[in-house]
Amino acid sequence: MTARIIDGKTIALGIRETIKSRVNEHIEAGRRAPGLAVLLVGSDPASEIYVTNKRKACAAAGIASKAIDLSPDISQKELITLIEQLNEDETIDGILVQLPLPTHIDTETIIESIHPKKDVDGFHPYNIGRLAVRLPTLRSCTPAGVMTLLRHTETRIKGAYAVIVGASNHVGRPMLLELLLAGATVTTCHRFTENLEKHVAQADILVVAVGKPDIVNSRWIKLGATVIDIGINRRKTGKITGDLDFTIAANRAGWITPVPGGVGPMTVATLLENTLSSYEAKINA
Repeated sequence: MTARIIDGKTIALGIRETIKSRVNEHIEAGRRAPGLAVLLVGSDPASEIYVTNKRKACAAAGIASKAIDLSPDISQKELITLIEQLNEDETIDGILVQLPLPTHIDTETIIESIHPKKDVDGFHPYNIGRLAVRLPTLRSCTPAGVMTLLRHTETRIKGAYAVIVGASNHVGRPMLLELLLAGATVTTCHRFTENLEKHVAQADILVVAVGKPDIVNSRWIKLGATVIDIGINRRKTGKITGDLDFTIAANRAGWITPVPGGVGPMTVATLLENTLSSYEAKINA
């Protein structure tokens, strides 16, 4: 293996320690702790694990986490009413609705019901729009976490050619905006893209975020490229892997994220950063 590993767990731990220190400073000054409401609809096993990890991360950082577990049969109207109450709650600085939601609830309607200043996932169209016009506020957690990882590697972004494979609303599209803001020339590839190999082979920075193993042939990767694998997949053997063949990719890349232990911890750390940011914006207003 020639690539250097981008250790997201270690970088995220440092961020969480900084957040904990800042929260302690606020509490010592006589202020309340930042508050995050985490809503879980139903009992999807993967969602339960994600929510548990987020709540534990909040507790470790000194952020007050309000756990709200809801029936899978809750109506869309009832869920929106609850979110509106949290929007008005002065002790809540961030609202997170764990996805996916049951099929009878429209995800985008729920996201838009969260006040943009409490949208710590960074999914609200207002916050995506602010990023698009180069005035970012609360940023989508995974793309913002990727940018933090890139800064730690000192990868050249300005003027680099970046390729994103995957165009989802919550990862691929805001990832494009983050890299564009940082000065990269960006191509986003999706299911209609022709000659995917050509784009991947030219990428100085490659971000793969589809959620399908081996969606990109790792032999296409440009020698020395910085490779960010956001995909999380469980193989038939039970092994967790990314979207790339790590062994092959690591023999071509200059820097690479492992799965697990790469982007995932940064997503949670950025969620905490966003919550603290929302809190500090309120107390400094």
